Amino acid sequence: MAEDAQDEVRPFRIDVPDDALADLAERLARTRWPDPECVDDWSQGMPLSYIRELAGYWAEGYDWRARETLLNRFSQFSTDIDDLSIHFVHQRSPHPDALPLIITHGWPGSIVEFQKVIGPLTDPTAHGGRAEDAFHVVCPSLPGYGFSGKPTSTGWGIERIAAAWATLMQRLGYTEYGAQGGDWGAAVTTQLGRTAGADGSGNGCIAIHTNMPIGRPTEGSLKNPTEEDRQAFAAMKHYNKWDSGYSKQQSTRPQTLGYGLVDSPVAQLAWIVEKFWSWTDCDGHPENVLSRDELLDNVMVYWLTGSGASSARLYWESFRAFGQGESVAVPTGVAAFPKEILRSPRPWCEPHYNITRWTTMPRGGHFAAFEQPELFVEDVRAFFATVRD
Repeated sequence: MAEDAQDEVRPFRIDVPDDALADLAERLARTRWPDPECVDDWSQGMPLSYIRELAGYWAEGYDWRARETLLNRFSQFSTDIDDLSIHFVHQRSPHPDALPLIITHGWPGSIVEFQKVIGPLTDPTAHGGRAEDAFHVVCPSLPGYGFSGKPTSTGWGIERIAAAWATLMQRLGYTEYGAQGGDWGAAVTTQLGRTAGADGSGNGCIAIHTNMPIGRPTEGSLKNPTEEDRQAFAAMKHYNKWDSGYSKQQSTRPQTLGYGLVDSPVAQLAWIVEKFWSWTDCDGHPENVLSRDELLDNVMVYWLTGSGASSARLYWESFRAFGQGESVAVPTGVAAFPKEILRSPRPWCEPHYNITRWTTMPRGGHFAAFEQPELFVEDVRAFFATVRD
């Protein structure tokens, strides 16, 4: 392939064939339901009554074509990096001095998470902000996720993805940029920060912001824990005991799991929405913080692309190395949301990052931009204002 063709950035538009929607409707109608749970809460998983209700709305009330149009209001592209097609939103700001910012999602998220923040970040003057807070926003779909290509060989772990993102930003003409992410996006963003060097000269990344900092207990927290330490240990214990089964399966046998997720829309629905119940600040029900349409938009990105297995493989590639590596030297901003999966106190994170801003948020969970877009945008603006020229 010629070099110019390899570097080509192609316009992309979500355009799902009618037969894919007909197939979804048929599969939903033919769902073979399990017996109901033996408890009156979510402790055995997503309750049968609720998933039947949500699946019924998916089949009868959800309008994908309207949601597809909503997603397509953002400029989208694809390009080949390391022989893999990478899909991304690239929304340029009307303000010429905007700072480029690459935002990375995680699992079980997608670019859908960022719908409510792209506008305020790219055009702050239209959303109560200042022109000097503007960003050119790039939101890629992780390899194996959404509309990006699915790797056919091993090796697409965090380091390779971060290198691909650096290539992507360079290809878009951005020699200096910021990075933001949560979940796997936090791991990728952290890796971009590690390889940037103290001044960003390594890959162009001048600063990072994360809503899921990667920290480890300090010797002091183990010997003489503060109240914040005790809460963090309790959250860790709960996660390991009750909430981490998905990660064990995805990091050890993603292919086995994938057969059910790619064949059954209800299986994919339950696998994802249960985590939105568990990981959002939703007071016991995911629809307290996100609408049915928003929940289903995200599920549809997984279902329509058949990425149940390919997305899970990132755990097989990198889960055991999550949080490993050198510390980040570039300035780092942290937005600490109270219902994050693992809530690392600042002292746990300081050995791993050059933290120059730490914000303890009043509400919100794992899907920060999706759940609390105003708080997210405010903190991203405030942090990057400290590193702009």
